[in-house]
Amino acid sequence: MSPAAPPLRDEGTRTQVLCAGAVAGLVSRFCIAPLDVLKIRLQLQYHSLADPLSTPLGKTPAGVLYLAREIFRHEGITGFWKGNVPAEGLYLSYGAAQFLAYRSANQLLEAVERREGVKVPGTIKSFLAGAVAGTAATTITYPLDLLRTRFAAQGTEKVYAGLIASIRDITRLEGPAGFFRGLPAGIAQIVPNMGLFFAFYEGFKPIAADIHLPFGSGDALAGISASILSKSAVFPLDTVRKRLQVQGPTRGKYFGGAKMPVYQGVRGTIGMIVKREGWRGLYRGLGVSLIKAAPASAVTMWTYERALGLIQGLGEGQDGIG
Repeated sequence: MSPAAPPLRDEGTRTQVLCAGAVAGLVSRFCIAPLDVLKIRLQLQYHSLADPLSTPLGKTPAGVLYLAREIFRHEGITGFWKGNVPAEGLYLSYGAAQFLAYRSANQLLEAVERREGVKVPGTIKSFLAGAVAGTAATTITYPLDLLRTRFAAQGTEKVYAGLIASIRDITRLEGPAGFFRGLPAGIAQIVPNMGLFFAFYEGFKPIAADIHLPFGSGDALAGISASILSKSAVFPLDTVRKRLQVQGPTRGKYFGGAKMPVYQGVRGTIGMIVKREGWRGLYRGLGVSLIKAAPASAVTMWTYERALGLIQGLGEGQDGIG
């Protein structure tokens, strides 16, 4: 799963980090929701190489704009925020869990260094801590990610009447395992994605600190660069995850689902996409994803750093009063 991958400075108490991470995820999600809906729709669009007359949307900027106009015309402005309720819960809990897990993993690695008398290179430490944080946060919040995808994939035809109805229907028709469709692809994606992100971010942050930009946006610049590089490397697994998330008894009702084949497993899905749609099929929606990555990472990191500073300032003020 790919909520915005934020950086973390190793400061603050657990509660402060948890609150700042949650606020950052919440604000980021609302701002990039329309781009997220576009990306998901593009990833779920099935295009067969056997039909040369068909042209997949999103192959050109005009195709993306056409899709945006279609959503606005048939579903209204609220269509761009479909799935926003579970998505806000996802980003809120994911951001908090990710920041907390990253901080805890760093502290654990530092304790091991002190106990064993060894020094782990900073880049490796950031990669390991980021991978642990991403895995923990992805597993904990995955049902919300699946619900977000399914609601965003709904066109004019509603698959679920509402959030409560979706939980009830998935439990009844697919069982508890239905909430974790595509989780292996999510884990396989998030481990290198988060590991690479934090490694790139920690490497870019000192460089960005010397670049004088308005509003203290050096953190945002480092985060944008790290997010683009890490996201591009693992994007095919994100497409696989999205395709697997809409499998099941309601598959044919989603956007592009009428033509989409039945997929089984990560390897099987990759093989079928490459065979029927070519390698480009794995990267459909990458352009929108990268465009989304910039504001998502910038907003997430800028909000996190300021929220943490504000929370720490409030804590110091209370200590002074006491």
